[in-house]
Amino acid sequence: METKELLSKVREIELKTRGLTKQVFSGEYHSAFKGRGMTFSEVKNYQYGDDVRNIDWNVTARFNEPFIKVFEEERELSVFLVLDISGSNNFGTRQKSKKELMLEVAAVLAFSAVANNDKIGAIFVSDNVEKYIPPKKGRSHALMILRELILFKPKSQDTHLNEGLRFFRNVVKKRSICFLISDFYDEHDFFEGLKIANSKHDMVALRLFDPSEQKLPNFGLVKMFDAEKGLVRWVNTSSKRVRENYNKRYMTFEQNLNDNFRRSGVDYAMLSTEGKYLAELNKLFLTRSR
Repeated sequence: METKELLSKVREIELKTRGLTKQVFSGEYHSAFKGRGMTFSEVKNYQYGDDVRNIDWNVTARFNEPFIKVFEEERELSVFLVLDISGSNNFGTRQKSKKELMLEVAAVLAFSAVANNDKIGAIFVSDNVEKYIPPKKGRSHALMILRELILFKPKSQDTHLNEGLRFFRNVVKKRSICFLISDFYDEHDFFEGLKIANSKHDMVALRLFDPSEQKLPNFGLVKMFDAEKGLVRWVNTSSKRVRENYNKRYMTFEQNLNDNFRRSGVDYAMLSTEGKYLAELNKLFLTRSR
């Protein structure tokens, strides 16, 4: 992609997501993450209405009256985007591909962070960490992340999300907000790594999906390509048994994701290539802000 074309594409994304960013930011972004990065300040006597979850039991036991911990919000928060750039994200049959959806969601989150004066960083992961962009403030840095995401050509098409999560945990020591954005087609178990990351950071999982993935249509004999493995195979979609097996496997996959995200304690939202992802983001943020 030539420089002029690239700048035009980035500008298009910025303009397209500017209004969306204002809706997210003015709506629920700030309240959803306000106070998530907190540092201990002092203890004080408990007063009616204070959050009992903040009671300092050691001090309370020592003085035989209730004391609570007082926290102050960190002035600077860091927001990280861990982005799955594997081959399966090139798929899309509706308004956009999953990769294009990822670009828009990344733009909305990046510009929301900028509007909130937060730092924004990114990790590109396939079956290994392919690029790390340290967090910085400002619109120009957010635009640079988007340019990189548009131009980047991964060395691998496969997926190993735990590699990205391990890298994130090792590199980022200060508590941060991290959005893991993927379709989660990963043959490796990443939930243990996600649970560990969530114990130290504020993790949010955003799943990209295309509605046509949910059911196998009856199109007869179809040539299918596995973008991650580079394999081509013919599938007889007119077979009822084939369609039922596909649908059953997909439902099992989706249920396992839902169950594991819940057990990991990670907030989770599904974002569709149909273009209705803003409502899901707002819903997620609204739930977190309560």
